Parts: sequence; C-alpha cells; structure tokens
Amino acid sequence: MTDRILIVEDEKSIARVLELELKFEGYETAVALTGSEGLIKFREQQWDLVLLDLMLPEIHGLDVLKRIRAANATLPVILLTAKNDVKDKVAGLDLGANDYVTKPFEIEELLARIRANLRPKSPTDQYVHRFEQLELNETTREVTRGTRHIELTPREFDLLLYLMRHPKQVLDREQLLNAVWGYDYYGDTNVIDVYIRYLRKKVDFGENETYLQTVRGVGYVLKEQQHEAQK
Repeated sequence: MTDRILIVEDEKSIARVLELELKFEGYETAVALTGSEGLIKFREQQWDLVLLDLMLPEIHGLDVLKRIRAANATLPVILLTAKNDVKDKVAGLDLGANDYVTKPFEIEELLARIRANLRPKSPTDQYVHRFEQLELNETTREVTRGTRHIELTPREFDLLLYLMRHPKQVLDREQLLNAVWGYDYYGDTNVIDVYIRYLRKKVDFGENETYLQTVRGVGYVLKEQQHEAQK
C-alpha cells in the first residue's frame, strides 16, 4: 500500500518541489498552504506522515501540531523549521513531533528521515484498526470488543470503519453520509442517527465505557466515556 504524506507548507515553491520529489519516490501527497487548510485536509483523509512547516499563516504550526496530536497520538510528524527557530524546534519536539529538518535542506536528507519515520507495516496490520478494546479487521470483516464478537451488517461495518479511521474526531452527518453512503446519496441524513443507534446497541450496550458519543448539534465522535453499564 502506498504511503500518503500531507505537506503543510506556505511557501509555494518549496511545497511544489516537495510534492514533485515525493511523487517521484512513489508517495501519494496533498499540499496545504495554511495552518487551517492543513487541519482540514488532515481531518478529511487518513495519512501516514505529515510534513509540517512551523511559520504558517492563519494557524501557527505548533498549534496545528497540538491539534494533530489530540486526534492522533502516533502519526509521524516531521517539522520544517527555519535555521534559528531553536525554541520552536524544542517546543515542537515537546509537543510530540517525531523529527525536524532545518531549511534549507537537502532533499536526500528529508527523504531519509521520512523513510525512518514510516515504520514498516505488516500486511495484516495495515487492515486492522484498534480503539481501546474495540478491534476491526478490514480483511476478514470481523469486529470484536475484548473477547466479545460483534456481528454487523455491511453498512454498519462501513460506518464503524470510518469512525475508527478518525478516532476522537467529531464527524458531522454530511461527512459520514458522503463517506459511507456516497456523494450521490439523496436520502434523509437522519439515516446516520438510525445507524449510530444500531451500532451503539451492538458495540456499547452493557459496557461501562461507551465509545460512540453524540456531539449535540454537530455529529458523532469515537471517544471513550465512562458510564454505568446499561442493562
């Protein structure tokens, strides 16, 4: 499977060079020129690594990093920093960045750091998603919570898969509808609420911790919350 890299860099010439070099190396890429655009693209898709400039318009790179880490604790992030930004480098590493490269940099060095941070994935692990005690296997289409096997319909499975690909991210009904039902679906968005109820009965019922949370007026999020077990 091709690794996917998000480039968040406001200097168009640098962003273009990075995009071309990474595509030549066989990576899939997308470019964001501002901090806010970077966060939007980060939330819209699943990435294997982020190249993150610190001096970004709209939202500073350190704030972008904080939000990435709040949503995904393990995604490799390499900072692109100016030569004299020592404090920002330290702050970035403290906030969970995996590495940094100082501008101007040699592309060979950056490629080496990217390879080092993209840990090899076994064929099995690529398709297994885990959240707390919940595990979903795309290949076998099996879902378990702890030792309990959960039977899902194809649509329930696809909805849960999308939620597990975006843990701790609040997803609105339109996002879920487009991702699971497709952009050409013209039915009622309330179908999302119906299927979330179905999933809750199968995934959360009888558990002390619930995973499928409602964000009133917005949508849904896969996030652990302590409750008394439902009976």
